[in-house]
Amino acid sequence: MATVGTLNLTFADVAKRQDASGMTDKVIELMDQNHEILDDMVVKECNRGNTHIHTVRTGIPEGTWRRLYGGVKSTKSSTKQVTDSCGMLEALPLIDVDVIDKSGDPAGTLLSEHMPHLEGMRQQMESTLFYGDVDVYEERFMGLAPRYDNYARATPDDSYSDYNVIHGGSSDTDNTSVWLCTWSDQHLHMLYPKGSVAGLVKKDLGRQLVDADDSSGKLEVIATKYKWDMGLSVADWRGVGRICNIDVSALEAASSAVDLVEKMIKLSERVEGVGRKVWYMHPRVRTMLRLQILDKSNVNLTYDTVAGRRVLAFDEIPIRSSKKILMSEALVTQAS
Repeated sequence: MATVGTLNLTFADVAKRQDASGMTDKVIELMDQNHEILDDMVVKECNRGNTHIHTVRTGIPEGTWRRLYGGVKSTKSSTKQVTDSCGMLEALPLIDVDVIDKSGDPAGTLLSEHMPHLEGMRQQMESTLFYGDVDVYEERFMGLAPRYDNYARATPDDSYSDYNVIHGGSSDTDNTSVWLCTWSDQHLHMLYPKGSVAGLVKKDLGRQLVDADDSSGKLEVIATKYKWDMGLSVADWRGVGRICNIDVSALEAASSAVDLVEKMIKLSERVEGVGRKVWYMHPRVRTMLRLQILDKSNVNLTYDTVAGRRVLAFDEIPIRSSKKILMSEALVTQAS
């Protein structure tokens, strides 16, 4: 997918600039092929070690209509500072040396053995992106759901972040959400620690003797360490929106199902910002959206070509599937 501006770099873009060996960008590229969310993410270096401090504008000053010989009042905007931190995600694959030594392609076999570990890291990252809560797991980073945890108040007010959270109508317990995100350095972006490498970092630890899992004795392995330090920053809350409290059972039974098309149109009108806009939903929700579109016979849903791939889009915004979006979310309450 094309970037918007020179600062909107993905993990793959940054890895290609930083890793002369080509290993990190190769791994990111392999993961990109199956997990499109990595293709969307804009990544930015923290401005203070392992944390990132950014200023959020909370008020916009009004100008003065001036008369001839009349004065103009001085003005200033109101702001507040927000600090986001990075979490450290690591994996330590230990591969039996005989698996590699007896292979006709040692390097390829080693990478193949590592891919399940990397896939596990990718899934943890994606889950934390949506649900990470440092108040519960302080070693992780703060995700989207805790930031958008109330739907719009009875009289919607676009000066509060809950304005971008639309109630899906459910009062049940099997709920899910649909997200609309604007990836850019000015809205939503991932973080990596200042002075470090963005994305996965690989460290070869060589051949080591370790205790066998079955306690039968020592085992010679090839040890490798993967490290992925990352965080998330919502620089401007107006660039992200959520449709919460979507009743899964009602949606799939098509009985009293929420009108996804109506809700998505409303949310797309509320989410602001210039950047890489993307819809995220569980694959089962995407299926029901397609079926609802058939009934409405409209043109909101299309197929577009993005970065050489055929991608489903709603209102010309790509739709990505994520199985890490839960189908068992607790009810989101209304803001007061």
